[in-house]
Amino acid sequence: MTELDVRALQQRLAAFAAARDWEQYHTPKNLATALSVEASELVEIFQWLTPEQSARVMERPETAHRVADEVADVLAYLLQFCEVLGIDVLSALAEKIDRNEARFPVPETPDTSEPRDRHSSE
Repeated sequence: MTELDVRALQQRLAAFAAARDWEQYHTPKNLATALSVEASELVEIFQWLTPEQSARVMERPETAHRVADEVADVLAYLLQFCEVLGIDVLSALAEKIDRNEARFPVPETPDTSEPRDRHSSE
């Protein structure tokens, strides 16, 4: 996704909200809450699946559609949140990756005896 694509999507989302007089509800608090709710709806799809089942979730059309819809909802609210707060989402992501690369350098000689914390990205 290019910066232009992100901006165009943000403009479409803003126009959609404006046409329905929803801007009044698009405060940072409300958008953050909606983002959390939509992320939870995505998690719900995977809640009771085994790791193996979760890896195959896109093979079933009915669940693939649900996953894609929830991903779209999460992205829509994230883009609206960033628009309202003036956050350049692609720059913020690039800067975060830079910080994580500095914070978690690739080991010169991987030690396979200790598990690595792959999920920490503070």
